[in-house]
Amino acid sequence: MLRSACLALIWLLNASILALAQPEQKYTFSSQTQAAFPIPYQSDLFDSEEVLQFTLLVDYKELLKDRGDERVYHKASIHYQTGTGQTTAIDLKVRVRGKHRRDPSVCRFPPLLLNFPKKAVANTVFAGTDKLKLVTHCIGEKYVIREYLVYKLYNELTHLSFRVRLCKIEYKDVEGNRKIGSNYAFLIEDEDEILKRNKGEKMPEELLIRMDATDDRTMAKLALFQYMIGNTDWSVPYRHNIKLLLLESYSKPVPVPYDFDYTGIVMPPYAKPPPEIGITSVRQRIFRGYSYPDDVLAELVPFFNNRKEAIYQVYKGNHLLDEKYRKQTLRYLDEFYETINKPKDFERQIVKAGQQNERSSVVVKGLD
Repeated sequence: MLRSACLALIWLLNASILALAQPEQKYTFSSQTQAAFPIPYQSDLFDSEEVLQFTLLVDYKELLKDRGDERVYHKASIHYQTGTGQTTAIDLKVRVRGKHRRDPSVCRFPPLLLNFPKKAVANTVFAGTDKLKLVTHCIGEKYVIREYLVYKLYNELTHLSFRVRLCKIEYKDVEGNRKIGSNYAFLIEDEDEILKRNKGEKMPEELLIRMDATDDRTMAKLALFQYMIGNTDWSVPYRHNIKLLLLESYSKPVPVPYDFDYTGIVMPPYAKPPPEIGITSVRQRIFRGYSYPDDVLAELVPFFNNRKEAIYQVYKGNHLLDEKYRKQTLRYLDEFYETINKPKDFERQIVKAGQQNERSSVVVKGLD
């Protein structure tokens, strides 16, 4: 934590920023150079594309009613079979997490936080992990698969992204008299793992950072990605569904997005756009980025075009999707590519919109 604070202070001084607490203030930086990518850090849990199957035992009656602001951890255990057929058991603690999705009127089954003792996971599939976010079935497995694939989409664009692992979990009550079920879920890589892979530190949460104070290229690609998937539920200065990282290879903080359920491409029934944005459906696209230097803008369309086949294959190659949704999503992506490859549409819906946002940006603070 001390090192993070020191790095942040150095960054602030080098950037000649004297008042980060003023969101309307703009900042200038001396360097626009993006260094080469560092060698990726390897983690067995997230290296595999195989569905991870395990059983999660806990007192579900106590767990599922513990959704208030003062939630506690509950004793639990995970059981899974190794490649040799042996059963491995791991004791851990589990807590309900999230904001909107822990509301029982939204999710019948809320997202969870898995807290592993480090010694207990040695020589297991969870080796090296500490706390992991688990996205559960909420109101239906199909939305889990859809959100999981959005993370995979962003993985296709950059290694500066959260990796995920699809799971099939059998939920069993410790008392044995409560039928829970078996459902798909996915694990999200911890922020510390991204930092290890990219040799970085966390940006202190206390610092209010404007979007135009982040790395231009990373921010531009992130903003266009959010436009592609129909996501308006994010904010850089308020760190709403955005993490900011201080990396040795970059002269400015690097934004990393997460939490994609409120998107047009996932389309759960509870998803509604933030009222500040002025649209009525999450399927409506609206660009929420700022303006960017000409050389950065010139890279955007070729960057996404070069990855078009890989992006489409995320959906074409997944057997867990129903055919109707697959076709619907490919059409949604077609509309995105039609927009960015028509110069007039790109200029109006991306470039001009970004310029307008920079003059009078709408801030989304997030759901309470």
